[in-house]
Amino acid sequence: MRGLIGFGLAGAMALVHPALAQQSAPAAPAAPNVAAQTAVAKRYVAEGKVPGIVIYTGHDSTDTVIAEGRIGQAPDSPAADADSLWRVYSMTKPITGIAAMILVEQGKLRLDDPVSKYIPAFKDMKVLVDPAKGLESRPAKAAITVRHLLTHTAGLGYVLPGQSGPLIDEYNRLGINPAQVNRALEARTRPTRPASLEEFANRLATLPLLSEPGAKWSYSIGLDLLGRVIEVAGGMPFDQFVNTHIFGPLKMQSSYWTVPASEVGRFADNFADLGGTLVAMDPARTSVYLEKPSFPYGGASLVMSARDYDRFLHMLANQGTLDGARILKPETVKLAMSNLLPAGADTSQLNSDRAGGTTLGFGAGGSVYLSDVANGPSKGTYGWGGAAGTIGWVDPVRKLRVTVMVNLFGDLKLREDTTKAVFEDIGR
Repeated sequence: MRGLIGFGLAGAMALVHPALAQQSAPAAPAAPNVAAQTAVAKRYVAEGKVPGIVIYTGHDSTDTVIAEGRIGQAPDSPAADADSLWRVYSMTKPITGIAAMILVEQGKLRLDDPVSKYIPAFKDMKVLVDPAKGLESRPAKAAITVRHLLTHTAGLGYVLPGQSGPLIDEYNRLGINPAQVNRALEARTRPTRPASLEEFANRLATLPLLSEPGAKWSYSIGLDLLGRVIEVAGGMPFDQFVNTHIFGPLKMQSSYWTVPASEVGRFADNFADLGGTLVAMDPARTSVYLEKPSFPYGGASLVMSARDYDRFLHMLANQGTLDGARILKPETVKLAMSNLLPAGADTSQLNSDRAGGTTLGFGAGGSVYLSDVANGPSKGTYGWGGAAGTIGWVDPVRKLRVTVMVNLFGDLKLREDTTKAVFEDIGR
């Protein structure tokens, strides 16, 4: 009744003073301009670069979804949308980094704690004398710390295309390859891979380092090893910790370590660009991601929707909170998205392409812009990309966040194209 009375009074006032009603009604916010982003998405699909793409952008409470194409090549493949599932590979790393920062905030972890405090096998590490020539090693001058794992400065290696040498051969021999591509490759690699994070960490500790801890940025399995530190310090399995402290509170209900069979209908096929031809490397219906991995990979495990990854970025843009759920204090978010690199670390590998004009630092599992880019991201922009072309970043100054989802192993210029388009649209 009270509501009806209120409506009657408002209606009467409008009849007496129509202009007043017009003035009191809030104007609908103008729809964001997305012409440039839409053009990029349409072009990538029309030119056959990707079967489908989703560009999910957000500014404060306004979300925009641009979706083109399909999640597979078949004509009856479902259309790509905000809830399609994609292999995000290394976009897992910022999530692992933020999980560690939760423990830092709780006082259970410190950035400069030695890793050996949580994994004793890392107490007396050795460093290769000449990584190109053999496994001859000498005692390390410094201990590996949590900071080093977060920032790829621990001296660890990575089994990746183009990486070779005696230590990488040892990584392969001992199954130090925490990632999955398809069932055929998994059949060859899984038998030697450790069956748990604990075993992975202890086996890794038996091998020398490529460089002194803290000396240089070199892309690595540091975030995978950090997963073991998190489960020791956090008192629960690593994946359970992430589910409990990040995915659950943020209502990220389309983020998976293993894709349930019930969700395969919205799971994208993964492709590789082989000489201009897209070849299905991991079809969704027979995907390796339908099976539980050897252990949860902190550097490359997750399958997620664009909507879910945006919720993670939105929390960071909001200084640690979203929809009433607080994940981190503002000061912890600021620390996580700041330059955490050890003083004096060589960052030449990190800055080989200078990120479109700015020098990069590195925060908790993601890169950090150290200066503003003209007509581009602000100083402090934080994020990372994935091996299959995915992109995620947040500009804390503008409270702008961008998630781009595709699934293709290939040399795309997608980050450059989408970032340019985002700022073209903002400037219109």
